[in-house]
Amino acid sequence: MSKSHHLDSRPENLFWGYFDATTPAVLEVDSGDEVTLDCLPACLIDDLPPGHAGVLAEHLVALQAHAQLRGEGPHFMTGPVYVRGAEPGDMLQIDILEAVPLQDWGFTAILPWLGALPDEFTNYQNMYISINRNAGTCTTPWGLTMPLEPFFGVMGVAPPSAWGRIGSPQPRAHGGNMDNKELQAGTTLYLPVHQPGALFSVGDGHGRQGDGEVSIAALETSLRGRFRLTVRKDVALTGPFAESASHLISMGFHESLDEAMRRAVRQMVGLVSDRAGISRDQAYMLLSLAGDLRITQVVDGEKGVHMMMRKDWLATA
Repeated sequence: MSKSHHLDSRPENLFWGYFDATTPAVLEVDSGDEVTLDCLPACLIDDLPPGHAGVLAEHLVALQAHAQLRGEGPHFMTGPVYVRGAEPGDMLQIDILEAVPLQDWGFTAILPWLGALPDEFTNYQNMYISINRNAGTCTTPWGLTMPLEPFFGVMGVAPPSAWGRIGSPQPRAHGGNMDNKELQAGTTLYLPVHQPGALFSVGDGHGRQGDGEVSIAALETSLRGRFRLTVRKDVALTGPFAESASHLISMGFHESLDEAMRRAVRQMVGLVSDRAGISRDQAYMLLSLAGDLRITQVVDGEKGVHMMMRKDWLATA
């Protein structure tokens, strides 16, 4: 029988701004168990609203407790979770069951010399956005109301030991800061395992985001996520991929947007060829007819591209 576990956002359940294979697990679970993880926003103390209005008490405690421990990034991560039976070469299947806001505000920002237009928007700005959790909406300061589409910008396993400690901003083969808005509740993410136990962590809650995340911040907020973690020894890929009820979702990351695109297409060619039982040549041509390339984000150093392919067209390909 699978079990359910919960990690809240006490300082001992968090690490801040990095991924490192030596980060010790704070929870051990069996393959197939569910974990609920409370995640704090990716921000520094200066990003909080004036007077810290509406800020979760545990957020202030965590900022103080980890002030001297932060890595290169702003992302608080909850975990790691050790999944028994996971070994290097396996894949970790992460069924994203739920993602719900935990606070009534979020923010987006412009960071000088970052983002998609770094030489045009050079003044630091924060824009606070109200969240109506009951209605499932958010509202800008000028009154525009949009639906929430919550997801976690960061979902990752421990990286290879040879990488040492890496900053949290860049997505890589371990997952990390993918910032892919398709990874909402109801989607399944697959990550290659690099360390015993996988060491899965989550953070960077987003209330919503546009493809590209052009100013460098989405609707940054606190989320509670519920996930089912399953070790897969029958799936072998070198990078993250995902699927929803309707689509396969391949992903590519690289400093060059062109190379990120090529990696996403190459991964999807393999997925479609295997799923549909057709040749790679046929899969490549099918993707030219039916595959949709999208820019995931262009602001995290390693740029992201993902490709969407309808699953119902694979059975009749």
